[in-house]
Amino acid sequence: RRRAGLLIEIKPLASSSKGNAYFVTDGVTQLLLECGISWKEIQRGLNFKTSEIQGCLISHGHLDHCKAARDVMKAGIDIYANPETLAAISPAGEYRHRWYQVNYGQQIHIGTFIVKGFELQHDVPNTGYLLYSTATKEKVAFITDSYYCKYTFTGLTHIMLEVNHSYEILDRNVANGSLPVAQKKRLIQSHMSLENAKKFLQANDLSKVQEIWLIHCSSANSDPESFKVEVQQITGKPTYVAEE
Repeated sequence: RRRAGLLIEIKPLASSSKGNAYFVTDGVTQLLLECGISWKEIQRGLNFKTSEIQGCLISHGHLDHCKAARDVMKAGIDIYANPETLAAISPAGEYRHRWYQVNYGQQIHIGTFIVKGFELQHDVPNTGYLLYSTATKEKVAFITDSYYCKYTFTGLTHIMLEVNHSYEILDRNVANGSLPVAQKKRLIQSHMSLENAKKFLQANDLSKVQEIWLIHCSSANSDPESFKVEVQQITGKPTYVAEE
């Protein structure tokens, strides 16, 4: 269901450590961002209207982001990702005619979208994406599984940003014994905290932003509703949480 006044539509299909997938369209070109749930779940989430999807952008090779990659390619949808992710998805080169390499800083065209990949900081090579619609003149930033983003952007209208945990909740969970210290360290070095997400948002020009999506919230180490309130307060922008 499209919110009034928005031309680009973002529909989260899954957003957690169990699996991630998002549908984005500018009304002309349809894209998937990530395919970390089964193809059947993706189909169900889109009411089986998948024949017009023109591409699937994948950030990195962890299964909760690329689980259905082969089935997506079998369905006739092209995959776009960095070289290491493509090697993880298809080590023997199957469906090679369906996958395209996106290097950091490279710009590609998919239908009415101009897509640029940029480097993110994770424990495997990871790509963020900037999507500019030539149809609507809107711009989406997609950032997940990265403890920070070293880039700033101008003219953003939509932001899809991981807010996986907060330091306060991590400390509390370590104190009560539900989170091992080693796991806390890994999370801090590979996933975006609320604190770093707020710094990223404050560093960017938000004057044209229409909506912010908080994605990949941890089920154990986040408080999505309070995160949403905090982000809305510091940005003054409509903020939504992509549910699991």
